[in-house]
Amino acid sequence: MYGGFGGVGTPPTIVKGILEKGIRDLILIGNDTGFPDIGIGKLVTAGRAKKVIASHIGSNPNAGFMMTAGTLEVEFYPQGTLAEKIRAGGVGLGGILVDVGLGTIVAEGKRQYTLAGASYIVEPALTADIAIVHAKRADHLGNLVYDKSGRNFNPLVAMAGIFTIAEADEIVAPGELDPELIVTPGIFVDMVIQSEGVPWKWVWEKTSAAE
Repeated sequence: MYGGFGGVGTPPTIVKGILEKGIRDLILIGNDTGFPDIGIGKLVTAGRAKKVIASHIGSNPNAGFMMTAGTLEVEFYPQGTLAEKIRAGGVGLGGILVDVGLGTIVAEGKRQYTLAGASYIVEPALTADIAIVHAKRADHLGNLVYDKSGRNFNPLVAMAGIFTIAEADEIVAPGELDPELIVTPGIFVDMVIQSEGVPWKWVWEKTSAAE
């Protein structure tokens, strides 16, 4: 699962690392597929994903070509529904009730529920084995501050990952972040890495010593 909106807010150093390690057959969950050479789109273009769960793929024509050719499975959700499915996974809910798609192909094969006289589609929550997010600043405890619109899906994704890796442009000592600016508490983050392009590197993991 990855944060980002059209590439903004998707962690570039982590995406580069996935490419370099040769990881394949990924199931990707996020708002979109970026652009061909921007954001998560680099993984899609390289053929590293076997399935994508997103709200749209229009900004990455390679994703569309692969979907049409049958080499990439794509599962679409309205953006609000997708965001809520991820949020539900992050806070431990089993799913959500939505009325978007009732009476259409969206509802086919899905459980429906009536509440207070209204009908809804039952949408299961979404979680992921690994979640990757991009923050402007982080501390060694994993508390994250985002950069304006770069926040987008990142806080939701950070909560919904079983193991969450945050890439930060700047990593500081605990206490240096303004607590009023922290959006994602460190309890949701398992590892923090430094974005490339700075003169020093820091990798921090809760289960091991800092390197």
